[in-house]
Amino acid sequence: MEKYRVLPGPEAFLPPAAACAGVVLPDPGQGHIHGEIVPEDAAMEEAAKRFLSAKVPTIFPGPLVLWGWNENAEQKATAIKALYDVLKSHNNGALLIPMPDYRPKYPKIDPEIEINPNHPNLTIWHNKIDVCMFVGVHCHQANMSLKIIRGGTSCYTIAMCAQAGHEDAMITFRDATPEKIMKLVDAVKRLKDSGASNDVRGTA
Repeated sequence: MEKYRVLPGPEAFLPPAAACAGVVLPDPGQGHIHGEIVPEDAAMEEAAKRFLSAKVPTIFPGPLVLWGWNENAEQKATAIKALYDVLKSHNNGALLIPMPDYRPKYPKIDPEIEINPNHPNLTIWHNKIDVCMFVGVHCHQANMSLKIIRGGTSCYTIAMCAQAGHEDAMITFRDATPEKIMKLVDAVKRLKDSGASNDVRGTA
């Protein structure tokens, strides 16, 4: 049987959970690309390429970094702002859309202001987002949102997780620290400055 690959959709109304399809999480020092385990540096390079080739690169920070509940969260927020700044300097269409809490926003959400993890596809569609990254989002909400995005949109998803990573993202990193986020910032800067950010859309 062909191995399941975590690719941009739209895949299906009810896409399978990647974990149930055989995708495993990376070990420390590793990441994954489309469900394949790779060295973390390789995943960093691919994430940087995807961000730089995107029309609307977007960061979705969650409550674990939006609320300054400890020094580490504040440092992560500073690193995320640095990532957004370098993306914005490359592409004025870059967005930073917060996910401050997970309570359903009924009967209406404003997809320009925040992502609703219960209906993340609305924000993706409304803003025409083609590449996004989740960071500081609780694992259960990230997995649900990433699966909905993969099922109903063509958005390329990246997940920077403080724990073990996310099977339902196209690229995932684990054990996120402020230093690891800054490592991604440096990868984006290096590719941007070298002019090596060739368009990789459609190569999945």
